[in-house]
Amino acid sequence: MHILFVVGRVLLVLIFINFGVGTLLDISGTAASIAGYVTVPDALSGFAAQLQQTTGMTVPQLLAIVVGVVELVGGLLIAFNIATRWAAGVLALFTLLDIFYVHNFWSMAAAVRQEHLIQALKDLSIIGGLLTFVVLGSWRPMPSGNKV
Repeated sequence: MHILFVVGRVLLVLIFINFGVGTLLDISGTAASIAGYVTVPDALSGFAAQLQQTTGMTVPQLLAIVVGVVELVGGLLIAFNIATRWAAGVLALFTLLDIFYVHNFWSMAAAVRQEHLIQALKDLSIIGGLLTFVVLGSWRPMPSGNKV
């Protein structure tokens, strides 16, 4: 595999691996942040109550674990070229949800709108890189002497 392709693959997913580890090491902090962005819809409140009672954890804590696992496992799968298309698709959807719930600049006051717009644009760039891996999957370039 071409070394630049490997380096690009790893550099693209470092952010997910880093945040995934950080999230799993600070579940309570991430849960507090998630609680400010995500609310349980009324239609799912009964299920959420059962889930909380069964696990002894709040919905934001459970979501923090899911977020950390998605980021860490998805990033590692892409870095090691395993189930690349699937992992890239999941991380692209995850990043799109991050824009919608966390960096929703379109509904923010002018004071913080620009900062969140920049973060949303960065997320869109990451989605672009992930979509490349959705298309290429585990693609390996042909050796330089081979012609198609």
